Amino acid sequence: MTQHIPFQNSYARLPAAFFTHVAPEPVPAPALLALNDGLARDLGIDPQWLASPEGVAVLAGNAVATGSEPLAQVYAAHQFGGWVARLGDGRAVLLGEVASKAGLRDLVLKGSGRTAYSRNGDGRAWLGPVLREYLVSEWMHSVGVPTTRALAAVSTGARVQREQAYPGAILVRVASSHLRIGTFQYFAARGDFDSLEVLTDFALARHFPQAKGPLGLVISVVQAQAELIAKWMGLGFVHGVMNTDNMTISGETIDYGPCAFIDTYHPDAVYSSIDTQGRYAYSNQANVAGWNLAQLASSLVGIMAKTEEEAETAIAALTEVINSFAARYHLAWEHVFAAKLGIAQPKAGDKALAKELLDLMAAGQADFTNTFYALGAGGARDQFSDPAAFDLWEAKWRARIAQEADPLAVMRAANPAVIPRTHRIEQAIQAAVGGDMAPFERLRVAFETPFALSSDNRALAFPPTEDEVVARTFCGT
Repeated sequence: MTQHIPFQNSYARLPAAFFTHVAPEPVPAPALLALNDGLARDLGIDPQWLASPEGVAVLAGNAVATGSEPLAQVYAAHQFGGWVARLGDGRAVLLGEVASKAGLRDLVLKGSGRTAYSRNGDGRAWLGPVLREYLVSEWMHSVGVPTTRALAAVSTGARVQREQAYPGAILVRVASSHLRIGTFQYFAARGDFDSLEVLTDFALARHFPQAKGPLGLVISVVQAQAELIAKWMGLGFVHGVMNTDNMTISGETIDYGPCAFIDTYHPDAVYSSIDTQGRYAYSNQANVAGWNLAQLASSLVGIMAKTEEEAETAIAALTEVINSFAARYHLAWEHVFAAKLGIAQPKAGDKALAKELLDLMAAGQADFTNTFYALGAGGARDQFSDPAAFDLWEAKWRARIAQEADPLAVMRAANPAVIPRTHRIEQAIQAAVGGDMAPFERLRVAFETPFALSSDNRALAFPPTEDEVVARTFCGT
C-alpha cells in the first residue's frame, strides 16, 4: 500500500509500559458517512484518496496504512471522584501522528474494536455518539474553542447492541495529543517514576516547549485549562463527564459523550444521566477543573523530590500553582463575558454587569445563546419573561458600551447565532439511524459559520418547543 498518510509515531517510540500494540478489528461493510476535506488537507492527506475504497478501508480499520503503528494507550482516572487504577483506550486505536500546519496531530479511530483495556466492553460505537461528536467538536473548532476534531465518520455495516441494536460507526478523531491527567496518574500510582519522567518530557516537548520541568508543565496546563473552561462557560457548554481521563494536558476539549448546551439558562444546569449529584453541573465546572489539576500536581511530586525536605518544597510550589487556577480562570471568564457584552477590555464593574445579566436570565427564563446574540442583533428583552427587569440592566449596559470603539463587532465575534442544540442533534441522529443523513448535513454546513444567520439556518437558532426538550443526555458509546 502506498503511503498516503505522512505518519510519524513518536508515541510508539515510548517504553512498552505506555501502550499495547493492537490492530483495529475489521468491519463487514464500511461506508463513508462524512469527510472533513479541509482538515484532511491541513493534515497533508488527499481527501479524494480518503474517500476512495482504499482510504475508507483505512478509516474503518479494515486496512492498516503504510507507516501506521496502531496502539491503545493506557491511563487511569478519577471517575466521579472514585479512583480507577487502570483504564485505557477501550474502544480507540491511535494510528499514529501526522505533521500538520499546526504541529503534530494524533489520528485515532474511535469505535474500532476491542483492545487490552476494553474490560467487558465490545470496543465499538454506534452511529449516534459518532455523529454527535463529529458535529459538536467541529462546531467548537468553528467558534475558537480548543478541541479534538473530526476527520471522518464511517458506518461499519454491523449492529452494535446497547439497550437495543443500533447501526455501528467509527469516528476518526484528530487531536494535538491524547495525553490526559489520568495518564500521569497511572504511572504515579504505580510508583513508576522513570516512566513518569519520560511522560513529562514528552508532554513538554509536544505541547509546552518553552516550559521547564514538572512545575513548568503544571503551570502551563493550569493556564490552558483556565482559558478553556472560561470559553465553555461563555458558550453555555456543559461537558457532563469531567473525569481526569477526560481532561487533556494540551487544554483541548475531549470526549463529547453526555455533553449539552444550555437552552433556558440555569446556573446549575445538569444534563448527563449519570451525573445524579450534579458534580459536573455548569456552575461547578471550574471547581472540578481545579480539583482535577490538583491530581495532576500530586502525580508529579515523586519526580520533583528525592528527600522529605525536597518533597515539602515541591508540594509548596505545586500548591501555589494550583491555588492560582481560580484567579487565572476568573480573569479569563471576565474577558470572555466582557466580549459577549461588546467590551474589548474589561474594566472594574464589568464582571458585576455580566453577572447581573446572568442572574436576570436565570430569573427570566431567558435562552442563553439567543439572549447574548440579541444584544448585538436586537430584541434581547423579548427573551425575558419579565422584560422590565431587563430594561433597567440594559440602560447601564448601553452607558458602558458607549465607551467602546466598536462594541457590535466585538459582540458579533463572541456570540454565536447557531449552537449544537441537543434536540437538533437528536433529530439528526434519529434521521441518520433511519438512513437519512440530510439533517446531519444541514447541521454540519451551518456549524461551519456559527456566527451568521441565514435563511437556510435561521430555524436552527430556535430553542426547543416543550415537546422537543431533551432533559437528559447519555454517554451511549
